[in-house]
Amino acid sequence: MKKKKIVVFSGAGISAESGIKTFRDSGGLWEEYKIEDVATFDAWKKNKELVLEFYNQRRKQILEAVPNEAHLIVADFQKDFDVQVITQNIDDLHERAGSENVLHLHGEIMKGRSTVKSHLVYPLKHWEIKIGDTCELGSQLRPHIVWFGEDVPEMTKATELAGDADIFITIGTSLNVYPAANLIHVVKNEIPKFLVDPSVLNLDSVNNLTVIKATAVEGMKLLSKKIRKL
Repeated sequence: MKKKKIVVFSGAGISAESGIKTFRDSGGLWEEYKIEDVATFDAWKKNKELVLEFYNQRRKQILEAVPNEAHLIVADFQKDFDVQVITQNIDDLHERAGSENVLHLHGEIMKGRSTVKSHLVYPLKHWEIKIGDTCELGSQLRPHIVWFGEDVPEMTKATELAGDADIFITIGTSLNVYPAANLIHVVKNEIPKFLVDPSVLNLDSVNNLTVIKATAVEGMKLLSKKIRKL
C-alpha cells in the first residue's frame, strides 16, 4: 500500500527551541545587526569580512545546537509516511534528526558557494569561511544562503511538492516571508492542513486547517497522535 505523503513546512520557530536565535522575534538577530549590513549582496560587495563573520558565528552556534523533539517527531513520521520537509531554516537540524528529504528554500549555512558560479557548492567541514577560501575557479567563497533581494531558486520545486501533499503541516513560521508564505495556499482544498505556532494568524481563507496554538515541541507532540489516525 502506497504511503500517504506528508509535506512539512518549517520555519524559525522549530529551531528556536534548540537555542537558535530567530531573525524576527524580540531578541532576534536583526536587533543586533541591520539586514542591509549582513544579508544582502550589496553588503557582501561592501564588507565581505563583516558578512563572513556574521555567518561564521551563526554557523558556530548551529553546530553547538542539537535537534529538539519537534525535529525528531518529523523524522519519526518516516516510519509510516512518505515525508518531505520544506524549510525556511538554513540550519541542518532536520537532517541531523534523521529526516531524509529536506529542501532548503533559503540556503544551507553548512555549505559555501562560489561568488561567480552559483552551482559550485561545497560542504563545509568547520564553522568558518575565511577571506582567501576560494572555489575551484579561484573565486571567494560566500555563504550558501539566499540573501534578501535574491531569487529563491527552490521555490518552484517547493510549490510542486506542496501541491502533491496528502497532509500538509506548517511548524514555527509566521507566514510573513514571501514567496514561501504562499505554499499553504497551493495545497489542495480537500487536503488536511495543520498549523503549529503560538501566534494567532489570520488564515480564514485556508480550507481544512487545524490550528494548534503551541510551540513546535508541544504542538508536534499533540499532532503526532492525530496524524496516525488520518
